[in-house]
Amino acid sequence: MMNTRRIDNHASLLPQACNGHQLNHCKTVSCTNFGSTDTHNYVLQRNNPNKPMLVCKECGAFPPIINNHDVVEEALRLKQQQSSGMPACNNPECENLGLPVLTHRHLYHAFGFSGDRQRYRCKCCQTTFVDRWSGFNGKNQIQQKLLAMLFTGYPVRDICRRLNMNPKSFYDQLSHIASRCRRQLAMFDARLVKHSPDLSLASDISELQPNSENGVLWVASCEAESGYVLAQDINYQPEEHEESSEWHDPFTNGARFMAAPPAQLAEAPKSVPQGLLAHIDAVYRQIMARPNFEDPLSSKPRLNYPSKGCLIRPQYTAYAHYMHLQQMLSQNEELAIFMPQETLLRSACISIFCDRIKDKTVHPIYVESDPQWQHGQPAGRIDIVLMGWWRDRWAFTRNDDISKGICHLGGEKENEGKWLEVATHKEITRYQQRFQDQFSQFINEPRRKLRPGGLLPLLDIYRAWHNLCHQDKEGVTPAQRMGLIATPLTLEQLLS
Repeated sequence: MMNTRRIDNHASLLPQACNGHQLNHCKTVSCTNFGSTDTHNYVLQRNNPNKPMLVCKECGAFPPIINNHDVVEEALRLKQQQSSGMPACNNPECENLGLPVLTHRHLYHAFGFSGDRQRYRCKCCQTTFVDRWSGFNGKNQIQQKLLAMLFTGYPVRDICRRLNMNPKSFYDQLSHIASRCRRQLAMFDARLVKHSPDLSLASDISELQPNSENGVLWVASCEAESGYVLAQDINYQPEEHEESSEWHDPFTNGARFMAAPPAQLAEAPKSVPQGLLAHIDAVYRQIMARPNFEDPLSSKPRLNYPSKGCLIRPQYTAYAHYMHLQQMLSQNEELAIFMPQETLLRSACISIFCDRIKDKTVHPIYVESDPQWQHGQPAGRIDIVLMGWWRDRWAFTRNDDISKGICHLGGEKENEGKWLEVATHKEITRYQQRFQDQFSQFINEPRRKLRPGGLLPLLDIYRAWHNLCHQDKEGVTPAQRMGLIATPLTLEQLLS
């Protein structure tokens, strides 16, 4: 007989909260315990000691447990990675540490120049520092040529030969370009969130290198209509971490660092279900079959662990991604978040925006449709179906045998017609697929499969190019659609 271990010591039932964040609670929106951190409402169940679960006494939901401290630390790591190279106070004792001048001008004084570069002084600690990217870019021409060849599919070896540089110089130039792109994006991102009180976002998660099976996942979010990408993160850090484990122990700090898991038996591929309803039902079954339904990697039979750097468990990166968005959108009044049917995105979004979901100012929505569905067409007859273990309330409509379905994860039971018309995550899905198509040569280099760190600068460059330079069929960029710029930026302007 299986021994079920239960711990009813309420003091140790949940991992310790961090900075006011307690992300372990019932995530069933219709349950009376939704968002409750009262330990008397839950039972800690350890059928599997390596996978403790929190069981809600009211609805029976069993969300996996996550370490709050590690989510906050991961959000800090991602924030530092995004602001790397930008001018900011570097005094570790200062409260302005890491806050960039470009988005926090009220915290700094302009303090003369160093050559042709702007110098600043922190108002809090009086530390001075220089904006290294504010002066003239003497490498503009060679960097334009490098990007042009990289975007047109030249291998790194050919680029180095044509530009007469060695591989180290190539990657140094790539890092410099990425820093300039982050600097440009910081200004436009801040302007977007400041002037958009009502916003619709689209999120998606995919493998960064689909042919490598190295476990690096890429989560990104954009404005749903324009395609302006606001944030993107991957569950990989270039630095090694000494202590990492195959098993996830959420009661121990450092649980987010993932060691290479043991190999598992591969299952025979199942037949592809026909029809949208059957597809959604099959996805629910696949998710419930995972050892941890918030971790897509937990069901991978084999993982080619990176030879350099360290993997982060995907749930920590996803939670940190939405925590970063929450901080960016602190002035936002109404927010819709459209996503594909992925429980990891659902749990992260619901946990981070829990209070605003209760206030009905955030609308998390699953969206699935047949490929031929034309976005924006009005819904016809609407059918309601309860699906999955969670009994999610899906609304379906059809048009000439082409179907679309949405599920409002916040529990709203009105406006199905509106959401069926406007909800879509196609822009962010296209963005991620275009990256794979545009840089397939670079992504699939044999040595890069186990060294994904070389793609980090490219991701920043690609986001800046997509937002500010890439024109759609109408000749308009995402930044133009959001009213942030009047004309597309050239590569020369992007790198200036």
